Amino acid sequence: MNEYKAPRCQILPLAGHQVSFRIDGAECTRWHFGTEYPRPFFYPLTGPRGDSLTRVGHPGAGNHDHHRSVWFAHAKVLGINFWSDLTEARIEQHEWLVYDESDTSATMAVRLHWKDGHEPRPLLEQVLVAVVRPLAAKPAAAAAVVPDWTLELHSSFTPTSKTLELQQSNFGFLAVRVAKNLSAFFGGGELTNSDRQRGEPNIFGKAAKWMDYSGPVKGGGMEGVTYITHPQNVDYPSRWHVREDGWMGASTCRQGSIVLRRDDPLKMRFMLHVHGGDLDADRADRLAEQFATVPDYRVAKSTAKHRQYEIQRGEPQ
Repeated sequence: MNEYKAPRCQILPLAGHQVSFRIDGAECTRWHFGTEYPRPFFYPLTGPRGDSLTRVGHPGAGNHDHHRSVWFAHAKVLGINFWSDLTEARIEQHEWLVYDESDTSATMAVRLHWKDGHEPRPLLEQVLVAVVRPLAAKPAAAAAVVPDWTLELHSSFTPTSKTLELQQSNFGFLAVRVAKNLSAFFGGGELTNSDRQRGEPNIFGKAAKWMDYSGPVKGGGMEGVTYITHPQNVDYPSRWHVREDGWMGASTCRQGSIVLRRDDPLKMRFMLHVHGGDLDADRADRLAEQFATVPDYRVAKSTAKHRQYEIQRGEPQ
């Protein structure tokens, strides 16, 4: 019998259409893909002290319940609104492809179908590879529940027709709704971008390589989430839709429409850094530079026994 040693980073599929990502036994985030929701999402994003740095819904407005922590959506796919909860459009997980675990990362790949709510055939197929990585050694129990960590999100978007237009919109692809305490308006947090500009009035609609929302947490101290975009994204550096009430999103189609082609899938890459302490802008710059060199991820048929698919990585950038 082979000796088995549990890896530091683990993935635990759960009942109720959920997948838990764990570092040193503590949950960092959870993927929710149940059909009771119009689209999948990640919740929580656990900070070093154990509380979520994101939330579901707006703290003061019930018409923003579509803001589910960390999620993919777009407001104008052929004019169809995949952003709102008030339309029939849905993003559904068609199948999971890969779960991989190691001491350095936990990786999940899934296939998502973007459906207009009328036809069974999807308009768009998204293959999402999500990678959780710890950025520090196992923390002392008294100091933290989880270490600083990152969530890499690598997506390819392929239309089922020959072409598909994503029309101009501020909303899409990846959005983050932070916890109330991190919000600049409802809590004590602050928005900062890669140019060291602070606050919604100075940041809204402007191009930046990354965005950070940091604020006070229970028990004292600061924690936050840095949202980093990849230089190979079609809109890089992204223009940002941000709000003092607690949300941030890189607006892929803010400047105009994008036409997707079936024979040339659109690839988009993002990284979220969940950090203890206030924003360290120089560290955020270094992480952005490192992320720029991360190879592309691809999902392919596996030749290994008992595996249907595997993750393949391209050459470093």
